[in-house]
Amino acid sequence: MPITPTKYIWMDGELTPWEDAKIHVLTHTLHYGVGVFEGIRAYKTQDGPAIFRLRDHIRRLYNSAHIYGITIPFNESDLVDATKITVRENNIDSGYIRPIVYLGYGEMGLNPLPCQVNVAIATWPWGTYLGDEGVRNGVRVKVSSWRRHDPNAMPGAAKGTGMYVNSALAKVEAIHAGYDEAVLLNPQGFVSECTGENIFIVKNKKLITPPTSLGGALEGITQDSIMTIAKSHGYETMEAAIVRSDLYTCDEAFLTGTAAELVPIKSVDDRTVGTGTPGDITKDLQDTYFKCVKGEVKEFQSWLEFVK
Repeated sequence: MPITPTKYIWMDGELTPWEDAKIHVLTHTLHYGVGVFEGIRAYKTQDGPAIFRLRDHIRRLYNSAHIYGITIPFNESDLVDATKITVRENNIDSGYIRPIVYLGYGEMGLNPLPCQVNVAIATWPWGTYLGDEGVRNGVRVKVSSWRRHDPNAMPGAAKGTGMYVNSALAKVEAIHAGYDEAVLLNPQGFVSECTGENIFIVKNKKLITPPTSLGGALEGITQDSIMTIAKSHGYETMEAAIVRSDLYTCDEAFLTGTAAELVPIKSVDDRTVGTGTPGDITKDLQDTYFKCVKGEVKEFQSWLEFVK
C-alpha cells in the first residue's frame, strides 16, 4: 500500500519537512540491519485523535533496544511527547505511526557500538494492512516453507529491523502462491506467528495463542489487548503450543497486529477454517476491539493517549 506523504517527520528532536527527512547511504543500519522500530496507530474519536496504547509501544521499543544493546538518547516521555507532536502537526485524525531507532553514518563494520544512535518518528494515513475485504470476510493463509528464527540466533522478543527479512521472504512466497498471508513455524515445528501478526485459534470456545517463549513470536500489544477483551467477555484464553494441524481443525482462527488490527482467517493451506466465514467469537472480539480504539468502551479508555 503506497505511503501518502505528510508534512513532517520528527528526527532527533526536530520536526523535519517530509522531503528533507534523509539519511546517508552509508548509514550503519542500512548495511547490517541493526535497529529497532514500532508500529502504532492513531484513531479518530469523538474527543479528537487518540493513539492506541502509545506508552506500551514506546516501552516495547526501549525493550527491543535494550536487547540489541542500543541506548536511545531520549527518555520514554520524550518519545511519547514527540509522537503526539508528530501526529498533531501533521493533522492526522486516523493513521499509522512508525518510530524507528537506527545507527547512523560514521562507523563501518560489524561492531555497532561506536555508531551514533538516531531516532525518527513518521506518521501517515493508512488503511487496514490486509484490506477491508480481509477484515470483513477473512483471509487465505499458507504455512510458509521459511521457519521463524531460533531465539538463540535472533531474539524474537525484539522488534528489530533486520529480523523482518525473514518475514518478507515468507510474505513474498505467500503472495506468489496466491495467498494473503503466511504462517511461520518455529525451528521445532510449532506455530509461531504470521509475517507481522500474532495468531489465535478458537477450539471449543477457548482462545489459544502460541506462547512467545516457545513459539518465538513477538509479544504483541494487539494480542494482549484481544486477550484482555476476551477475558472481560467471559471467554477462556490460554497460551499453548499449536501445531500445523490445529490450524486445519480449529473452529475459528484470526490474526492480530497493529497494522492488520483483527483479521479473520478463512482458510489455511486451502483447508477451510470452520465454516469459512468469520466465527461468532471472532466477530465479537473484532467488534469490541474497533470500539475500544475509537474510545467507545469506557472499560478500556485508559488504552488511549489523546493527542490534543
